[in-house]
Amino acid sequence: MGNVAGEPGATGAVLRHGGAGALAQALRESRGDTLRAFAAYEAALGPALEVPREATLNPPRWELGHIGWFQEFWIARNPQRARGVHADPQAPRPPSIRAGGDALYHSGQVAHDARWSLALPSAEATRADLERQLEVTLRLLEDADAGLRSGSASGDDAALYFHRLALAHEDMHHEAALYMARALDIDWLEARWAPRSRGADAGAVELRVEEGEHRLGSSGAGFAFDNERPAQLTPLAAFAIDRTARRWRDMLPFVEAGGYREPRWWSQAGRAWLARSGAQAPRYLRQEGGMWIERRQRRWQVLDLDRAAEHLNFFEAEAWCRWAGRRLPREAEWECAATRHPLAFEWGQVWEWTASPFAPFPGFEVHPYRDYSRPWFDGRPVLRGASYLTQPRLRHPRYRNYFTAERNDIAAGFRSCAA
Repeated sequence: MGNVAGEPGATGAVLRHGGAGALAQALRESRGDTLRAFAAYEAALGPALEVPREATLNPPRWELGHIGWFQEFWIARNPQRARGVHADPQAPRPPSIRAGGDALYHSGQVAHDARWSLALPSAEATRADLERQLEVTLRLLEDADAGLRSGSASGDDAALYFHRLALAHEDMHHEAALYMARALDIDWLEARWAPRSRGADAGAVELRVEEGEHRLGSSGAGFAFDNERPAQLTPLAAFAIDRTARRWRDMLPFVEAGGYREPRWWSQAGRAWLARSGAQAPRYLRQEGGMWIERRQRRWQVLDLDRAAEHLNFFEAEAWCRWAGRRLPREAEWECAATRHPLAFEWGQVWEWTASPFAPFPGFEVHPYRDYSRPWFDGRPVLRGASYLTQPRLRHPRYRNYFTAERNDIAAGFRSCAA
């Protein structure tokens, strides 16, 4: 079972409000997960670590080096790290410990397809870089903590901002490593990252939310991503929303009824995706002898119909809703239900597509990591919640995720609202 609002670990307390000691422990744990994931890739792919040049993948050695480089770039090499969100991202920096590191690992400057052609250091050398980078990060975290305790630092939201950002970044890349592993047919790394069944009695019962105003986004002290701020008072009409994400037993009748062959359920963009992809069913699934089976852990196995449906893209979620006479929630409705009814509204099994485009809130101010949000305000849908692959400390009901509508490699599903 995934985390739900109200359960321990569901609110991202360590990431958003944790002090230096908790952050240090989390940074060590995150690095351990990063290295175990990389070791699993090495075991499966061999020393060459070759993966196809596809838009949803990255070379594993590039991923590993980028994680350490990002932490070093924003902490050890950042002369204005104590200023938090007010730091100048263009302030001159000393060089990376890896000669030419910026030309190798700066994701905003190194084109995706070029990453396969880079003269990357060996896996052993990259791990050594990460060890040195983490040592410096933790030492500077101790210094920041000492400044806070002595009163010489202005406050932990500024002094710890970039350590929190680096932790979130590494946790995001760990989730990417897990869903890339499935795409490459690599065994799951640890049992704790396996999906859980909801049980036969966990059907989608509606939650009624009354009309009122909702404060959308993050406000107050603590860490928040720039796209969550500033919080907005948003009027909402009354609505009814599923208490849980839709399960496979909800999704598969649409498939069996020929939903992937019936154009009327799909938007124009969805029909174009169907034509390009040739999809006849959700990713990783097939029907055999009247039974649905899924590809997982390098073998085909019987699908658990009581698990949340996953690896669905926005078009598939949208088409199911049309077929069922329902609709996807807007992100303000999702967040309102999650925060107003934390015990009744269950989330954390899969990322959930919403009907809202990813856009800045009025009054948006970009944070120093300018490549995080602003380049992606292009109308792609917002996803809310978290998946079973998401680190618990990253989960938060106000977190806004965003992927392009055709992506079905992530552990994403949906819940619905009454039309």
